Amino acid sequence: MTHLSKVGTFQLGGRTVKRFGYGAMQLAGPGVFGPPKDRNAALAVLREAVKSGVDHIDTSDAYGPHVTNQIIREALHPYPKDLVIVTKVGATRGPQGSWDPAFSAEDLTSQVHDNLRNLGVDTLEVVNLRIMFNALGPAEGSIEAQLSSLMKLQREGKVRHIGLSNVTAKQVEEGRAMTEIVCVQNLYNLAHRHDDALIDSLAASGIAYVPFFPLGGFSPLQSSALSDVARQLGATPMQVALAWLLRRSPNILLIPGTSSVEHLRENLAAAELELSEGAMKALERITSSR
Repeated sequence: MTHLSKVGTFQLGGRTVKRFGYGAMQLAGPGVFGPPKDRNAALAVLREAVKSGVDHIDTSDAYGPHVTNQIIREALHPYPKDLVIVTKVGATRGPQGSWDPAFSAEDLTSQVHDNLRNLGVDTLEVVNLRIMFNALGPAEGSIEAQLSSLMKLQREGKVRHIGLSNVTAKQVEEGRAMTEIVCVQNLYNLAHRHDDALIDSLAASGIAYVPFFPLGGFSPLQSSALSDVARQLGATPMQVALAWLLRRSPNILLIPGTSSVEHLRENLAAAELELSEGAMKALERITSSR
């Protein structure tokens, strides 16, 4: 069994979790839409993750929609006491699988209740508010109205802690002025480091940063360079990318996803991968080649 404790822990809301978690997005069908081809395989991945020591699962009722949360409930309910399930609101799915912004008060209330029902819980431990002002990524604009709606649900006891996703540093600042923000979930990896300053600021404040797409958006040259480093270490490119993220900052929590038990074990093995100073220098050169 991989020793996930080797990479340490960090605070996530009122809980302490291992820095290596699991993202459930890929448990739905192709395009994160509809049911998986093999539901039993999806159940097996979740059970293997928890058996391996994962205590932080990231999900959303928009995955499927509803499918992923229903699989999580079937696989793991009643949930282990140390398991933290983080979900996300702010988007719905169109009839053909499109990702559509949905953050009116009515939309957010409906999504929170969908998550509660499909996960089979009375309170959602952490809910990330995903901001979708721009289809291409974070875009400036006040999040006061959306966050106020989620805070109302928090006061009603439906949500315990609030996080933000797909946001700018200015929006994080706005959110923190309104309420406690326990995590930020944005696109970040070795090749896309726009959030470097934000990560350091959040670390200083004890706030978790959860990057998604650890290999997303790499150029062919960057991918080739990463593969070279991985080959030298006897590891996969994904393992090296994950190990680099763990080394980058102590407040980074990983949530790599997969629908395969074999691939899950491969990902988790990154927790034991040691990056030498030479490897780190080579990886930094990849960053500068963007």
